[in-house]
Amino acid sequence: MIEEFAKDDLHGRLRRDREALLWKLDGLSEYDARRPLTATGTNLLGLVKHVAAVEARYFGEVFDRPSPQPLPRWQDHDGSDLWATGDETRDQIIESYRRTWEHSDATINELPLDAPGHVPWWPEPYSHTNLFAIMVHVLSESVRHAGHADILREGLDGRTGLRAEHEQRIDEEARAAYCTKIEEAARSAASVKG
Repeated sequence: MIEEFAKDDLHGRLRRDREALLWKLDGLSEYDARRPLTATGTNLLGLVKHVAAVEARYFGEVFDRPSPQPLPRWQDHDGSDLWATGDETRDQIIESYRRTWEHSDATINELPLDAPGHVPWWPEPYSHTNLFAIMVHVLSESVRHAGHADILREGLDGRTGLRAEHEQRIDEEARAAYCTKIEEAARSAASVKG
């Protein structure tokens, strides 16, 4: 019984975070969805593309259930899953992510939590694993990148939140006052320590 609860809970959280990641693209121009927003080039559409590749590998190759979508060999990883090329459309990347969900969900639904898997890009003895460990790993990756997307989106237009229905109208004055309070505390601490 606890096994099914754990599986359902992890799967539900993964579904929630998938939707949250996609929501971060809503209403953005093509440029803002794709442009590098950090010194390392992190961008919103690239995060979606990357998380799709992560899911496809972990819920596919690890359990000998290859993704129906073509993926480069894991040994050939070159970072191209972290950004969208000029000829890749946003809709193509989102649709690819959604197809990956279907394949991942089928793996999760069909296998028990203790189903054995093998991650060839993990060092021994960790490469031999099971569905439970992979679900936790992929959920962690998804949450991590959804957090990146939160910050990137906030930097673009101030929008925050996990889902559209929880988003609140931006109160610029309240935000400015809050940031001023934090800045003052930081300066105060620096002058005491300095």
